[in-house]
Amino acid sequence: RMETPSPSRRVVHGVGIDGLQAPQGELDCGNAGTGMRLIAGVLAGQAFDSVLIGDESLSRRPMRRVTGPLAQMGARIDTQADGTPPLHVHGGQPLKGIAFASPVASAQVKSAVLLAGLYADGETSVVEPHPTRDYTERMLAAFGVEIEYSPGKARLRGGQRLRATDIVVPADFSSAAFFLVAASIIPGSELRLQQVGLNPRRTGLLHALRLMGADITEENPAEQGGEPVADLLVRHAPLKGARIPEALVPDMIDEFPALFVAAAAAEGQTVVTGAAELRVKESDRLAAMATGLRTLGVQVDETEDGATIHGGAVLGSGTIESHGDHRIAMAFAIAGQLTDGEVRINDVANVATSFPGFDSLAGGAGFGLTAA
Repeated sequence: RMETPSPSRRVVHGVGIDGLQAPQGELDCGNAGTGMRLIAGVLAGQAFDSVLIGDESLSRRPMRRVTGPLAQMGARIDTQADGTPPLHVHGGQPLKGIAFASPVASAQVKSAVLLAGLYADGETSVVEPHPTRDYTERMLAAFGVEIEYSPGKARLRGGQRLRATDIVVPADFSSAAFFLVAASIIPGSELRLQQVGLNPRRTGLLHALRLMGADITEENPAEQGGEPVADLLVRHAPLKGARIPEALVPDMIDEFPALFVAAAAAEGQTVVTGAAELRVKESDRLAAMATGLRTLGVQVDETEDGATIHGGAVLGSGTIESHGDHRIAMAFAIAGQLTDGEVRINDVANVATSFPGFDSLAGGAGFGLTAA
């Protein structure tokens, strides 16, 4: 049972780790790839069957990276022939702990395995090729789970029970990213973003922008719900192109659309490599950003795992296809502020799912946005 006493507050009445009941129908994850993958880990250990579905975009996203390790634990999860949703999770499968060496740097995969590990016999461990965000590990610890973790590694034993606690959710860095970039590239800008979550496995964009010359200051550092937070004061600064270190890629995988816009406004070339994961997000973000920026007059040399963006061009008008990808849409909302003409962005409904109120907040900050 869940209560909503105010728009920013939720009260969840827990039923214990063994208290979940079979759903009466399919579980619709909408556009939430994170939701589908994490819930699959929880459902793998239940006594009942369940089916996870998603929207058109989510239904094209790869799920074998999660169903594979869950199958190693003993789960039975059916997908489409190509490994995409819907996911049919068969209940009543006894799970066993595994030592999983993940072939991809994915916090979603790691989290799905760890959540399934709560229902598994024995110990479950995950080792990653590169460290990824550790929200799940921090949150499980906050709920009383004995879990050992360090960058790129995590381990827990099955059968543990969680205890209720109060959580303050920090402001989302991925949402803040669009305003960080906008204030950095639009002359005369100065914005203060309050109490933004600065998990060190999430803030690759912050380092990349500073590498390019951005003027971003951290103030009023604190901790909320086990997460570091701070105010971010960002002022316009002339950016210069840079080679983005591959070590930053896992820590900014959701922020690349915003980075591409910053790169388009920067002087010189920005080179991105090691980012092939962008091709299997809500859209092929490498292709979508490259195509959209070219539409506005920016030279982009696309590669299999990245791109070279030739910055400094005067952006023109054009129509952008977001492919239903909220981050593509919001990135080009920023780019549109640098043109004298009109930038029309198609298929933007998912922005309301990812960032409710983005248009009104952006308008209050000075963006020129209108609904077509």
